[in-house]
Order: sequence, then structure tokens, then C-alpha cells
Amino acid sequence: MGAKSTAATAVKKGAAKVSGKAADEASPASATLEASSVSIAGPKVAPKSVKILTEEEILRAPEKDYMNAAQLDFFRRRLQEMEQDILRNAGETTEHLRETIIVPDPADRATIEEEHALELRTRDRERKLLKKIQQSIVRIDSGDYGYCEETGDPIGIPRLLARPTATLSLEAQERRELKQKMYGE
Repeated sequence: MGAKSTAATAVKKGAAKVSGKAADEASPASATLEASSVSIAGPKVAPKSVKILTEEEILRAPEKDYMNAAQLDFFRRRLQEMEQDILRNAGETTEHLRETIIVPDPADRATIEEEHALELRTRDRERKLLKKIQQSIVRIDSGDYGYCEETGDPIGIPRLLARPTATLSLEAQERRELKQKMYGE
């Protein structure tokens, strides 16, 4: 069985809706059409008919268009760019740390070691951010991106533009931070 027919079978058996019917009731033709827009290998890419939006267009969009295909594609691209930047920085750090400079002066050696420690701390923060980025991409794939994990309310476009990995609405985040401050959690 080829990859395309496997994807069509997966789409037919999944819980996705295809033209108002459950996927397992859909015709093979509609399942094949659905499967043709899914990438089998590599990152998923929105169908070619989706317009690439700018930040201004997303901010001006009406509420009824919240997290439509074009907006999801915008945030997927932004997250993938962030992911590539972090991976590129990690590679540069590895190369930088491999460079061994013999310095006879203890003060200079201490400065170099401190710079390396700072760089490693920065990469550790980026490693944690990378995990959040990958989780956000999974949320886009599952259809949960843009909605608060606690309340299910929309997170909001301005917040997602400022922090694309946000999983809580501003109100839910404030409640969590207040609770942490009060109870030290």
C-alpha cells in the first residue's frame, strides 16, 4: 500500500469531518482530496490556496476569522522560523565552544570561561523555548492553537504575536502568576 493510500485510509478512519460527514462515512474521492493536502514527510504546509498574511492583516481581521487556515499558517511559519533560528544558534555555540584559545593570563582565561557559561545559559533557555515551540506546532496540527488550555477561550491575536508559544489567555496567566506568588507554587 502506498503512502498516499495510507494517508487516505488514515483520513477516512480519523475523526475529522469531510463535507459534513464523519470521515469514515466520506467517499474515497473526498478522503483522497483531504489526504492530498497533508504532507506525509516533513512539516505540514497549508494548501496553496491559503494567502500568506502580514501582522497588520491578522490584527485587522474580524473575530469570526480567529484561527482560520491563513492565521494558523502565519503562526506555523513564525514558529518554524523561531525553531530554525534556535537550531542555528545552537550550532554556532557548539562551534564557538570547540574553539580552544590558549591564554596565559588567568584573568583573560576567567573572562573566556564566563562568556562560555553565559552562552550555555542562553542556549539552555533556548532549549526550553524550543520545546514550547514544538508543542505549539503540535497544537496547531491538533486544532488547539490559539485557545487557552485552562478556559478554552481565545488567547487573542495581539498576545500570540507577542508570544507565539502562549498557551494561556492573559487572564488565566495572571491568575496563575498570582496563585504562584501567593502560595509559592
